[in-house]
Amino acid sequence: MTGFPGVNSKHNYVLLIRDADTVAAALGQALADASPEERPGLERAVALVEATAAATGTQLRARWVRDRLAAAGFTGAIDSVAAVRALRRAEPKLSLLAAVQLQKDAVAEPE
Repeated sequence: MTGFPGVNSKHNYVLLIRDADTVAAALGQALADASPEERPGLERAVALVEATAAATGTQLRARWVRDRLAAAGFTGAIDSVAAVRALRRAEPKLSLLAAVQLQKDAVAEPE
């Protein structure tokens, strides 16, 4: 997830896009066609995709918030007003309502 297109003061929703099923299918096909030398790496990749695909929407949003805050250099408490401010500075198109909801997701899903 790289951003929130369309989020503004009139639209306070977050679009979550998952493509793990497409990646899993591609890896499954590659595994079916793999040589014995390639199989261990592809089997590990399939296991990683399956584990990632099992994440809930809240977990994905929480991970995104933490990643954005880390990229912005924010090191404070995730449940603070400063975190919301840092998130909105990192993603200027986020409305206050959307930023607060994302913060709540991050607080609900500890690392």
